[in-house]
Amino acid sequence: MSNVPEDHTAWLAARFEESRPRLRAIARRMLGSTAEADDVVQDLWVRISGTDPDTIDNVGGWFTTIVSRLCLDRLRRRRPVTDHHVATTVAAPAPGPADQAELADAVGAAMLVVLDALGPAERVAFVLHDVFAVPFDDIATVLERTPEATRQLASRARRRVQGGAAPPAQRDPAGHRAVVAAFLRAAQGGDLAELLRVLHPDVVLRPDAAALRLGALGETSGAEAVAQAFVGRAKAAQLAVVDGLTALVWTPGGQVRGVIDFVIDGDRIVALELIGDAQRIAAREIVVT
Repeated sequence: MSNVPEDHTAWLAARFEESRPRLRAIARRMLGSTAEADDVVQDLWVRISGTDPDTIDNVGGWFTTIVSRLCLDRLRRRRPVTDHHVATTVAAPAPGPADQAELADAVGAAMLVVLDALGPAERVAFVLHDVFAVPFDDIATVLERTPEATRQLASRARRRVQGGAAPPAQRDPAGHRAVVAAFLRAAQGGDLAELLRVLHPDVVLRPDAAALRLGALGETSGAEAVAQAFVGRAKAAQLAVVDGLTALVWTPGGQVRGVIDFVIDGDRIVALELIGDAQRIAAREIVVT
């Protein structure tokens, strides 16, 4: 029986439940299987449930490290591995059609094919860094390598992804995130020149009907008009990973009430979609970062 006080266990359980959507999203993208992702997240809880929280410096990072290692173990058992850390190969069942369909809907069918072509360590490094913005120092702990070696893994994976068959909006998740982050900084900081730099001259802003009812600007086109709509605003917006790509969300009361999706070509935003419809938002996989 665990000697950890009941209130400590309850605290850890609450933090785990708060982190569950992010952990599940990480596991889904690493494994390509919803069922396996759920198994891994449950396995994580079994492993940590008796831990004294006072021994944990960063509970969110700790969760991410453990779930990533569990995923890495599963990926290594799926195929012959050249990774020097592993010498044996154990066959694992391939994701079923339902898993493939759900994940393809989340990250794009072409991206799923490219991810499946990556080695286990490459896939972990790419997903953690380029999709979920985990620092290389933390990923190095997961992979038991140096930060520089981990950076090289992610870079190699990124080149393979960019050279694959993924559609343009999904070829470079890290670049997509950088542009959205620059847009948010400029909007919140009132930097009109920077907003104009990241917006394509013919950019289009499209709100859905629910967003319009909530007071959003109507459909707007042109960099100057869109920039004026956001400059000095979006103070409550946050970066989030929405169906595998960086977007902006509003979370009053801790619940996502609004989403802005971005279509990016190169280093310019060509379209923004404001989503306020609760059903559409509920259907998305959203992880606030």
